[in-house]
Amino acid sequence: MKILIIDDDSSVRKFIATTLKKENYTVIEAENGQEGLQKIQEERDVAIIITDLIMPQKEGIETIMEVRKLNPSIKIMAISGGGKVGPESFLLLADAVGANATLKKPFSSQELLMSLRLME
Repeated sequence: MKILIIDDDSSVRKFIATTLKKENYTVIEAENGQEGLQKIQEERDVAIIITDLIMPQKEGIETIMEVRKLNPSIKIMAISGGGKVGPESFLLLADAVGANATLKKPFSSQELLMSLRLME
């Protein structure tokens, strides 16, 4: 199964990618929503997207809405540490625009894998 990780924080992307590769997932990475949308169009077999919500260039809410238009069958997990407002309000919004699951940062590899398995 191919999973796209979209996060502007390289350490978060690396943590998620390492966790998923250990579980034999195929992983692609993008630094922001704009790059993530390009990858979706290049890699037609992406099954799940894990996207941060607060990013430069194209943030996660906008990315989720565009993915829903491009390919409604892709599963989406929104992740957020929140910023000034706190992650809850961003994660609720992500849920409202079509995320299949949400996860509050910081999270453990076990929490990530458990949320992912619930989506499959």
